[in-house]
Amino acid sequence: MSRLFEPWSLGELRLPNRIVIAPMCQYSAEEGSATDWHMIHLGHLALSGAGLLILEATAVSARGRISPQDLGLYSDENEAALARVLKAVRAHSPIALATQLAHAGRKGSSRSPWEGGAQIPPDEPGGWKTEAPSAVPHAEGEDTPMALDRDGLRRVRDEFVQATRRAARLGFDGIEVHGAHGYLLHQFLSPIANKRDDEYGGSLENRMRFPLEVFDAVRAAFPAGKPVWMRISATDWVPDGWDIHGTVALSQALKARGCAAIHVTTGGVSPQQAIKLGPGYQVPYAQRVKADVGLPTIAVGLITEAEQAEAIIANGEADAVSLARAMLYDPRWPWHAAAKLGAHVFAPKQYWRSQPREHKDLFEGLSFGQR
Repeated sequence: MSRLFEPWSLGELRLPNRIVIAPMCQYSAEEGSATDWHMIHLGHLALSGAGLLILEATAVSARGRISPQDLGLYSDENEAALARVLKAVRAHSPIALATQLAHAGRKGSSRSPWEGGAQIPPDEPGGWKTEAPSAVPHAEGEDTPMALDRDGLRRVRDEFVQATRRAARLGFDGIEVHGAHGYLLHQFLSPIANKRDDEYGGSLENRMRFPLEVFDAVRAAFPAGKPVWMRISATDWVPDGWDIHGTVALSQALKARGCAAIHVTTGGVSPQQAIKLGPGYQVPYAQRVKADVGLPTIAVGLITEAEQAEAIIANGEADAVSLARAMLYDPRWPWHAAAKLGAHVFAPKQYWRSQPREHKDLFEGLSFGQR
């Protein structure tokens, strides 16, 4: 039997296989609200046969968006728009749905990738003053962010809590707290971005303090029977930056707080990063966290082939794999992986007739079971 298609659990959430659709920003929201694009995008990914679909980075405040077109969950309008999309998705797919709550910090107020991705200065249309652990810009020439004071820290925690309560009302099956890719919580962790001299800066314990406070607040505000986990960049790929040793320490602290898993990625906090790309290049970091901490790990990063994903699970390198760009390129990747590995996968009955003759038992055509 394929290990990739074995059931597994995130806390009490039972999943039919170990394929996760990673969060992927779409830069297609209007004032933080989901649009018809999200209906199409999430709808077709929900038919993929993956076990879990994590929505794109969803800002907890307007200031916490990466771009003016980012998805948000900070207003009644945001919540209503997303409810419309989720209702349609759930009507046609049993896939488990999670949201990734995020704050961009100093990397906010940016143009979409197809517009170049550069920061929009706060005095230009669509731009705003960003906030961060310290008054240190992400890149040379960018606007200096506002350093969060104690009231600001309290406000940001409250924004995560309010977004969590909205996520609970929307019926999400889980929440991923975004602590990676150079966004606000990662900025607190990394000495590259965090130059504070109070209890939130300096030592490893101090730099972990605010991300852990945010996790605790989200965990407390979400239903106890549903999982909350964190996505972490395991290394900055910059000398004297955040590294795997800090990642293990943070993961151990999260485990003690009821974190269901660690979604292990890398990089994002500095333009000086020197990433060593290659197939599965981030998997060893997930393996290290799994071995040293004992939490379930989700591996991501240039995992593109079914046999590659199967080996990662079979060799105990991670408990699940997540795909992003590979899933955009091939939204039926789990179908094709199941066909290669001799496994079964969910497909809507409207698509059953597409099943190749040589894989007559590919589609199980059944619900994944309880959500």
